[in-house]
Amino acid sequence: MPQPSSNIISSFDFKSMLDTLIKLDDEDTDNSYGYVPENRPIEEYLHYGLVPLDKPAGPTSHEVVSWVKRLLGANKAGHSGTLDPGVTGLLPIGLGAATKSLSVLLLQPKEYIAIARLHEPVDDEKIKRVFLEFKCEIYQRPPQRSSVKRATRTRTIHNLDILEQKGKLLVIKVLCDAGTYIRKLIYDIGEVLGPGATMVELRRTKVCHLSEDHGLTRLHDLSYAKNLYDTSTDDKILRELIKPVESVTSLLKRIVIKDSAVDAVCHGAQLAIPGLLYISDNIIPGDKLAFYTLKGELVSIGDAKLSSENISSSEKGIAASPSRVIMREGTYPKLWKKKN
Repeated sequence: MPQPSSNIISSFDFKSMLDTLIKLDDEDTDNSYGYVPENRPIEEYLHYGLVPLDKPAGPTSHEVVSWVKRLLGANKAGHSGTLDPGVTGLLPIGLGAATKSLSVLLLQPKEYIAIARLHEPVDDEKIKRVFLEFKCEIYQRPPQRSSVKRATRTRTIHNLDILEQKGKLLVIKVLCDAGTYIRKLIYDIGEVLGPGATMVELRRTKVCHLSEDHGLTRLHDLSYAKNLYDTSTDDKILRELIKPVESVTSLLKRIVIKDSAVDAVCHGAQLAIPGLLYISDNIIPGDKLAFYTLKGELVSIGDAKLSSENISSSEKGIAASPSRVIMREGTYPKLWKKKN
């Protein structure tokens, strides 16, 4: 019997997180509506689910997403950051409403492990020196077979380490900006070294804070878990393999809103200061924010209109505006009135 990877991505501890925020008001949540994310009924859990998939070599990213969508019976599915067919590793897949959260990950740094082959042996000291030179902002032009415009652009290589070397083979780890072409990076390094270099293999190990160190979900494990649920209603393994959408936004600055403000935000309304319970202490206008209920549910992703200081010292005003609403309308009762 296949076993799921353990400790895939731990959901952040919402109650502990509240202790790090500025408290603006004191109000409880009504447990007759909404759910703590981990306790959502399985249909809702899947609708707000993230699959940290371990993409195999061979299929395209779109093919893998299509398989996952069909396997889980999702009405919608999407991924963040395309991997070429031959590349393996972390492919975050959002299900249902969680697809709206993937933009948070799209432009974040990515980490890769690559195997490169030098065309001829090169002195170790020269290799180290050249690798150090590439740890900077570099110029890249997308390859001819690319889905984006072939214009020269800059990308930053944050870290570039040699993990292992055996003859002409190098195992390297790269932390880089989104949109960096690792194959082209290795080619350019080979040109500077002299004899040239070719990428042999590539695996993505990290997307922003999501990492294979926490474990990834394999397709055959996901298939087993879904079949187990369909035949026995046992959803334990399925819940272990799929994480709540809240794991995507756990690094964003946060605001926690009152139950009475939730449905208004779900309808796209701007959030006024009286609707807030907690806020991060370092918000500045324009910051990307995650809007949460007091149960820890992600309501929306949006933009700050006021700083933490201004919010804390004011009794009225627009604090934030939703840009991507995640929660379904009607999840919380309508406790607001439309203006005539």
